[in-house]
Amino acid sequence: MQLGVNVPNFGPGATPDRLLAWARTVEGLGYDLLLTSDHVTITPDVAAQYPAPFYEPFTMLSWLAGQTGTIKLGTTVLIAPYRHPLLVARMAANLHQLSRGRFVLGVGVGWAQQEFDALGLDFRRRGKQTDELLDVLTAAWRNTDDYGACDIPIWVGGLTDTAQRRAIRYGAAWHPLRQSMPWMRDAVERLRRTADEQGRPVPGFVPRIMLRHTCEPLPDETRRAGEGTIDQILADLAELRLLGAHTIVLDPFAGDPAETEHPEIAWHALAAVRAEMEN
Repeated sequence: MQLGVNVPNFGPGATPDRLLAWARTVEGLGYDLLLTSDHVTITPDVAAQYPAPFYEPFTMLSWLAGQTGTIKLGTTVLIAPYRHPLLVARMAANLHQLSRGRFVLGVGVGWAQQEFDALGLDFRRRGKQTDELLDVLTAAWRNTDDYGACDIPIWVGGLTDTAQRRAIRYGAAWHPLRQSMPWMRDAVERLRRTADEQGRPVPGFVPRIMLRHTCEPLPDETRRAGEGTIDQILADLAELRLLGAHTIVLDPFAGDPAETEHPEIAWHALAAVRAEMEN
């Protein structure tokens, strides 16, 4: 099982020096993936959670590809309707080639209606536009003379049955975000049942979970996966692996933008997880 880290590419602490330190720390600790989020226009609904500055993921990951050696780089998730599908096909293929095959493309439908409005997009069509993106990627990447050998892993983000069906349809991995362990158990069962009903392979399972280390145990009935003592966190990782997760992304951002100015707290938690898993 591989472990990734969602690196905050936004907020008052998001400077080039800190982002580079994040990349070198995550890679140095032995994590397998470094992933970032996506927003294009920081409208009020976005800024309430993810304030400026916000680094565009293809730009940032391309820069980090030249600053790192082996760690995979990806999006969790790229908002599918925000860019023309052929532009995404080109940027993803180029980044994959220039990083020597290290790119992972996570996509999602998006949630920030004000941002859709600012970009002149119809919020109601975001699901259809996500399908259109995946259709175009599949078709474009068949042209290996133009795009190269595009063996880019695709993850479909989302918590709904529609997101699960989209992952099944396109043979992509399913990428749910920041939920509890009971929710994960039920969702994986739904995923398997839906794939069986459609006569298709069960998609890969690649959840993104919290990473919030506490000194005292948290009640299992209220905490999200990845929250609690190191024993609770390790137990969640072990159970997710049994549920079929081949990759788990740890998300150390708890919601306060001020955290981005003090990444050492997250780095200590990431180091503790790696140390315990290697014991």
